[in-house]
Amino acid sequence: MTGRRKGRRMEPLQVIGAFERLAELRDYVERAAATAGLDRKASYRLCLAVDELATNAMTHGRPSPEHEIQLRLHAILEPATLRIVLEDTGKPYDPRQTPVPTNLNLPLEEREPGGLGVFFALQSADEFQYERAGDWNRNVLVVRRVAGDSGTQAG
Repeated sequence: MTGRRKGRRMEPLQVIGAFERLAELRDYVERAAATAGLDRKASYRLCLAVDELATNAMTHGRPSPEHEIQLRLHAILEPATLRIVLEDTGKPYDPRQTPVPTNLNLPLEEREPGGLGVFFALQSADEFQYERAGDWNRNVLVVRRVAGDSGTQAG
């Protein structure tokens, strides 16, 4: 995952990790999804995933309450996929290590709060990758640009 991928890169976006900046991240993902030709459902899922991962970084990734983290977002349009890369300077955190919720069949009022956001974020892409690159967490969401086996685009 550390090698440079071929494809058309959109200009990256870097912001301070603040909740009022989430709209900028969503706008960026919406533009990338539109450029890639994704349908509205796939675009919405991708925006939701980035929103959740960024929110988690801002909420849980700060080493201390006064510590600001940086968020960096870029998109790579490849012939068959759209690759969204969200990086943050928070504490090391691999979302794939979050336990899968076991209470999905229970009514909302009977579930313990938390844990669903990361689950849904990881389910929103055809492929998810994570690595720690220096001081940055790197989350990579890959969505096929054409209908495929997982149904992300076709759904």
